[in-house]
Amino acid sequence: MTIIPLIDDIYDLVTWGDFAKKYFPERSVSWFYNKMRGVDGNGGQGAFTPEELAKLKEALADLAYRIRAAAERL
Repeated sequence: MTIIPLIDDIYDLVTWGDFAKKYFPERSVSWFYNKMRGVDGNGGQGAFTPEELAKLKEALADLAYRIRAAAERL
């Protein structure tokens, strides 16, 4: 399953390579991009595992919190 349609409204607003480095430092950026597209490194299917998807949700929530906190400081 590709994640991109689910986050279409923010997809172009985030530098996903930097996001991946911060929130998935144990994985490569290419791994993250492949997971976002629902493929594995060999072109087959390779969606996020339930644990990885939970981590992605937490990371997006943390990013939202940081953006809101930055807005409040203005």
